[in-house]
Amino acid sequence: MASDKVLTLSSSNWAAEVEQSAEPVLVDFWAAWCGPCRMIAPLVDEIASDYEGRLKVGKLNVDENNELAARYGVMSIPTLLIFKNGQPVERIVGFQPKKELVAKIDQALSQA
Repeated sequence: MASDKVLTLSSSNWAAEVEQSAEPVLVDFWAAWCGPCRMIAPLVDEIASDYEGRLKVGKLNVDENNELAARYGVMSIPTLLIFKNGQPVERIVGFQPKKELVAKIDQALSQA
């Protein structure tokens, strides 16, 4: 489902890929049964290509990793979190058009 530029995240690789990442990370919290998650998935794939080298992109299945979803207060899906230095700096809840996603990503990336 995800492109080769999108990481599959889980509790086993979360620390290395997100918390210890030198570059910002966009994490898509999703589930297979979620309609809006399926709608946003192609946009997440496009963003992974568009921002390659500037932003790491990963997807976390909340059904398989509910402890991580709970840790970051994910109550609705899809939720996209942008992490910098291992900490969430931006939260996008629900389906958004790509233009809105890109604006929020650019804003988060421009902050020191």
